[in-house]
Amino acid sequence: MSNRALPRLAGLILGASVMMAVPAGADALKDEIAPTGKLRVAIAISPAGGAFWSTKNEAGGYAGVPVDLGKEMAGELGVPVEYVAYQNSGQIVDAVSTGAWDVSFLPKDPEREARMSFGPVYEVADATYIVRAGSLATNFATLDQPGIKVAAVNNTTTMRGAIAHLKNAKVTGYQTYDQIFALLKNGEIDAFALSRDQLNAMARKIPGTRVLDETFKQTVTAVAVPLNHPLALALVTKFMTEATANGTLRKAYDDNGMKDTPIPAK
Repeated sequence: MSNRALPRLAGLILGASVMMAVPAGADALKDEIAPTGKLRVAIAISPAGGAFWSTKNEAGGYAGVPVDLGKEMAGELGVPVEYVAYQNSGQIVDAVSTGAWDVSFLPKDPEREARMSFGPVYEVADATYIVRAGSLATNFATLDQPGIKVAAVNNTTTMRGAIAHLKNAKVTGYQTYDQIFALLKNGEIDAFALSRDQLNAMARKIPGTRVLDETFKQTVTAVAVPLNHPLALALVTKFMTEATANGTLRKAYDDNGMKDTPIPAK
């Protein structure tokens, strides 16, 4: 073989190696983030709205910010999307070890960071309380009294925050938003802990209720994948960074009744 042919042969070998490496890397990513051939997106169902909750429509489909983001992510991966529905974020967290879902969009806190890996935060919300019609509570001090019953969605960041915040009132967890809505409407609880924007919407549906002005914690919502999925974490981090910059996140907000909600600054 001539000396002039050697560089050409080396180039062909290198090119072939690169061509083989790219599909292998793509396969490894898909095996990690979509092992069933679909992107399984964990969502929680409730009429509360906001950046975390999704709703189920009459046709049996789903709507919400996580629904839109999951669909867009699956499209970029080139796989179908499948939504795995739960009643609250605590159930999503409990299911992470079962391999039932591949990606989710949910509030994070230190307890959850030990059980899954989070990418960029895409919403920051103030958590407070709504009080029942006829309640004498006007602020945190008058709410935090013995005998006061405060509800929260079970095993959530907001529930843990309310328990830490209230020293005298009793915080009880319930599985669904709908349960708590009914209890508040019927005057069977004194208050409900949740994010301010969701409580403001609730107040419009239950005459006489009031949302307190103070904030007891900020809830941050982010994309998440199971632990020890580095390729998946890199992919969702890149996706959310680009979605924030290119308007995908803004469109998801606007299409789901959040036109006035700002995108967190990076």
